[in-house]
Amino acid sequence: MIQTYAKIKTSLPPGQQPREAITFAILIFPGFPMMAFSSIIEPLRAANTLASRPCYSWVTVGLTGERIRASNGLDIEPDFSVRTAPVVDRVVLNSGGDADHIIAEEALAWIRRNLRAGAQLGSVADAAFFLARAGLLDGHACTLHWISQPAFQEAFPDLDLRRDLYVIDRKRFTSAGGVGALDMMLDLIGRDYGAELSAGVAEWFVHSPLRSSVDRKLMPLRLRTGVHDELVLSAIAIMEDEVEDRLSIAGLAARLSVSPDKLERSFRSEVGVSPGTYYRTTRLRRAHDLLAHSTLPVREVALSCGFWSVSSFSRAFREQYGYTPREVRTP
Repeated sequence: MIQTYAKIKTSLPPGQQPREAITFAILIFPGFPMMAFSSIIEPLRAANTLASRPCYSWVTVGLTGERIRASNGLDIEPDFSVRTAPVVDRVVLNSGGDADHIIAEEALAWIRRNLRAGAQLGSVADAAFFLARAGLLDGHACTLHWISQPAFQEAFPDLDLRRDLYVIDRKRFTSAGGVGALDMMLDLIGRDYGAELSAGVAEWFVHSPLRSSVDRKLMPLRLRTGVHDELVLSAIAIMEDEVEDRLSIAGLAARLSVSPDKLERSFRSEVGVSPGTYYRTTRLRRAHDLLAHSTLPVREVALSCGFWSVSSFSRAFREQYGYTPREVRTP
């Protein structure tokens, strides 16, 4: 029988007794992404099966006790409301793209009660917005879904936002969602019970876990762009970090220790356009995300995306998308 179904020993220091099951509470908001939800719970279930003992337990929590509809239309009946939910070891928030607008004081009171008891706090997808607005990510590195990152960065410029698929920073853990949540859970399982159990869970789900922080940084770019050339990926990463300052292509090539001609050839071979054209498209895409997911005035969006005048920004935006920046916000 393959190892996936064989008992795996968990790693404990000599003489230490097996710990009690680590308890998770998954707080779900209406419209939560089901893939991220499953990516939290299923690794815990697999870990218990592979270890042949309850390494983890979990409950689901809603703002009320009523059924909660996921983004795919399926309903989940939570085990508890935030009024009745227990204190646990780890709280994970799961929400859709409206997390920046959610107001839930009772949920915050329950989260803070858990934090006072020593709980770790995490989020998947866009739920980091909710935590950031409550000040619960202050002093910690974090991430969230890449579509919401521009608006998040504008709203919370002092937070250490990373472009990784997931970030674990002391008692905070955040993920961009989707299968990125699975990678985060595998990392947590490895920290809790050892690499062998984590690898077994990854094998159970026919998944190759990320091996390094470099993987976590470059994988989102590979997923979003379909690019695999390391030079082009590195250039794109710099472009996304330098949207406002409009780095010259010659300056970009110098930072990468290559000639502008080599950078040009690599871009045309990998993505079919020049680095300058790609950079302009990147700035316009960032502008579109800010218009759709923030309340910044059009002029501030233009400036934050490297355009020095609203007229030139509007003209470039219309050429790219076929409509004006203001029309993005027209109901």
